[in-house]
Amino acid sequence: MTTQIPHFIDGRRSNLASTRTADVLNPSTGAVQAQVLLASAADVDTAVASAKEAQKEWAAFNPQRRARVMMKFVELVNANVEELAELLSLEHGKTVADSKGDIQRGIEVIEFCIGIPHLLKGEFTEGVGTGIDVYSVRQPLGVVAGITPFNFPAMIPLWKAGPALACGNAFILKPSERDPSVPLRLAELFLEAGLPAGVFQVVQGDKEAVDAILHHPDVQAIGFVGSSDIAQYIYETAAANGKRSQCFGGAKNHMVVLPDADLDQAVDALIGAGYGSAGERCMAISVAVPVGEETANRLRNRLVERINQLRVGHSLDPKADYGPLVT
Repeated sequence: MTTQIPHFIDGRRSNLASTRTADVLNPSTGAVQAQVLLASAADVDTAVASAKEAQKEWAAFNPQRRARVMMKFVELVNANVEELAELLSLEHGKTVADSKGDIQRGIEVIEFCIGIPHLLKGEFTEGVGTGIDVYSVRQPLGVVAGITPFNFPAMIPLWKAGPALACGNAFILKPSERDPSVPLRLAELFLEAGLPAGVFQVVQGDKEAVDAILHHPDVQAIGFVGSSDIAQYIYETAAANGKRSQCFGGAKNHMVVLPDADLDQAVDALIGAGYGSAGERCMAISVAVPVGEETANRLRNRLVERINQLRVGHSLDPKADYGPLVT
């Protein structure tokens, strides 16, 4: 029987109402290993209503108390990193070593958020005009959402969720339907760390769920990472609905190799960018431009030598340098 991957609502795994599903593949074999539920607009309404109510309790926590939840979460992720990395690799295809890096880069943002008691401090200026003092305060927006891509299913959700939660917001995560399991485990670890139920919700889905989030009157802000076309669509739709949005679209990254470059360093960077994380990093270098024919020949010779040494393998193969693409 195929495993079904649900949502995470009100502190527990939940099927909600919609019965639509999408296949989740094992990139190393091409076989269907699970089916993920796809939320309807009504399901998004349910998740947002729950988050809106839970946010009131969470916002009432003082920043020090919220920081302690972040501390405990870091501890729990580190204790469960082997399980998380294997789960990530089986759905995305990157090697376990790369998956651990994916998780670590997300945790580094959570570690930054532990400093939230200091980061949330406002400002006060006395006497800016005759009899006039000026002050600023920082307050949570309420319910906010993250729409995240397939290439880093731990790092990018944590980039979005960490600051939002630390500031006292409730967070709705709509992860990629291609590798949806790690976000569920992160939600469970947040709950174990002391986050109140309903403050971190995971809504699995496709465009229907995204559109429901973009049009929902109680979702105040959107964070997105993905392709340029979808970034533009989300930014325009969010703006039209009066929401704050932060949208990171695709990029073409260039490396210019000058004649006096350290070629060992340049080749390391190119190999890491081209083949690390199954070649699906946001910062994968699409174009390398050597300056001059002599530089080009030296660079090409080094690259050919290194690429011939790379081992392609199953994502759980400890000897593999890179695994299969997710699609």
